[in-house]
Amino acid sequence: MTAVDNAAAEAFFSSLEWEVLRDAEFRNLEHAQAVVQEWCYGFYNHVRRHSHNLQLSPVNFEALAA
Repeated sequence: MTAVDNAAAEAFFSSLEWEVLRDAEFRNLEHAQAVVQEWCYGFYNHVRRHSHNLQLSPVNFEALAA
């Protein structure tokens, strides 16, 4: 294994912490799960552009590659 094996996961969790978790106040576990899920499926995978995906969102990049 090399140091770059976890690069994608580390980038994802860094974004999650910076964009969602650092300022969030959750009412309970279900609220926290809903906020994280909405960020993942509503923004991160469909809207947020990624530099390694030709500045496309993951969903759009996969559609282009298919």
